[in-house]
Parts: sequence; C-alpha cells; structure tokens
Amino acid sequence: MPHDTLPQVLAVRRFNRFYTKQFGLFQNHMLGSPYSLVEARVLYDLANHAPLTAKEIACDLALDAGYLSRILKRFETDGMLKKERSAEDGRSQILSLTEHGMDEARMMAALANDHVGAMLNHLDSDALEKLVRAMQTVEETLDGRNQERAAIIRSHRAGDIGWVVEAHGRLYAEEYGFDERFEALVACIAADFISDYDPRREHCWIAEVDGQRAGSIFLVRESDKVAKLRMLLLTPEARGMGLGKKLVAECLSFARAAGYESVVLWTKPILSTARRIYENAGFQLEREETITEFGVSQQAQFWRLDF
Repeated sequence: MPHDTLPQVLAVRRFNRFYTKQFGLFQNHMLGSPYSLVEARVLYDLANHAPLTAKEIACDLALDAGYLSRILKRFETDGMLKKERSAEDGRSQILSLTEHGMDEARMMAALANDHVGAMLNHLDSDALEKLVRAMQTVEETLDGRNQERAAIIRSHRAGDIGWVVEAHGRLYAEEYGFDERFEALVACIAADFISDYDPRREHCWIAEVDGQRAGSIFLVRESDKVAKLRMLLLTPEARGMGLGKKLVAECLSFARAAGYESVVLWTKPILSTARRIYENAGFQLEREETITEFGVSQQAQFWRLDF
C-alpha cells in the first residue's frame, strides 16, 4: 500500500466501523428477525431476482458454496424454498421462494424500511438529498458498474415546482446556451399552473431516481377540448432509463381520462430525444417557425395528437 494513501484508507475504515454499528450488523440476527445478515440478503435476492441457481447466488454475493448450501437447506426445511430442475441444464436446480418464503421476505423488507426510516426521520429534505448523493458517489466510485436504480413517477407536492424552475434554468443554460429569460418563462408557466390549478383537468408529474427529483412533465388546459403538454425534463443522471417515455404516457393517459380530444405541444429540433418520444407516442408535426429567443436563434416545432 502506498504510504500516501494511508489517510484515505483509515478514513474508509472509520466509515466502515460507523456503518456497521449504525445498521446493527454485529447482531447475530438482523433487526430482531430470525435471520442473519447473510441469510437476509439471500432471502432478498430470491424474492427480487428469482429464478436463480445456487451458483448464481454464490457468485453474486461472493459466498462459499458450502455456506450457501446450508442457508438454502434451512430455507427449504422451513418451507420457504422450492426447487425445480433446470430445463436447460439437468444438473442445475432453479430456486425460488414459496408463498411462505415471500411472506418472510416482505416481513424483512418492512423491518428494514422501518429501521432506515427511523434513522432518517430527523433529517430535512436537503439533508436527505445530500445523504443519498453521498451514498451514490461511494457506490459509483468503488463499483463503476450500472447499479439497479429505484425510479418512480409521482404527483407533484410542495417544493417540486420550485425545483422544476431551477432545473430547467440550469440545464438549458448548460446544454443549449439559453439565457436567464428562459428560466423566467418557466417560472411564469409554473406560477400560472399553481394559481389556476384544476386537478380534474391539469396535473404535474415528478420523476424520482434513488429518492431524488430527476424529471418533470405538466399537462395544462388549453381549451375545453385541447390540453397542452409542457416542461418535459430529465436530468442527465436519469436519462436512458425510459423515464421520458413513461412521463409522456402518464400525461396522455390523464388527458384521455380528463375528456380532452387533443394534446398539443411545442418543442425544438435540438431536443431530438424528446422529439422521438413524441413521435412514438403518436404526435404529428403541424408546423415549424424560425424564432430568436433566450439568446439563441432556433426552429420552433408545433406538434399535435388527436385521440
């Protein structure tokens, strides 16, 4: 070990001591359950990634085959595990949980959620975002692979609209050179949405990735029969996950249910990914205009989808 890395090594070891104590990893049974930490992790994998073979589990978790075999034997004895011979390789057995096993996995998930929730309960939203970002940095720096990322789409709530304005202003300045007038426009649109909000016919959706805001889309009333899709945005970290398509689908589903006959939008050719999403959703390009705004000369495209 190079001598000049010793302070970093000691810092990582200090964090490991903190982490293992904070999560109670020294206990024989995790969170007061009948399962050890390793047993709980094997149970999680079987609940969320089955069907699996014992070899796949051992490889993924870096477990000794004999140790894993004893865990699986216990699960089977307790009526939690079922085995089927692989159709592709008769020497392998496909493992999955029984209904009892799934009940135990759900119990462990609830215990873990409650435990972590109690740890985070005293933190405000800024501290929570800072914590999650720090954890992502550790994970990405040490692993380097694309990890599973928890993505959800939800309705807007307090604080979201301000984030939408900030994210639009920052990203469009960084990626397309738009000046502060674009952020001012987004702020006006957002203010109008809040002041005139009709939940029966208008809505905003927020995409979250790993607990952090990562995208938005709005549907607003243009007329009794026409709605307008506005402010579709995804942060760079959230792109490539199919969230843009899901946001548009959510928006159009709401528009149909609200009784609109058409949805319109305007966008720019430079937003090529968004254009493909709109085309795939059935929007048709109606017209184009050359405009100069936000300090940039560009084409404006007007699209329409009739239900």
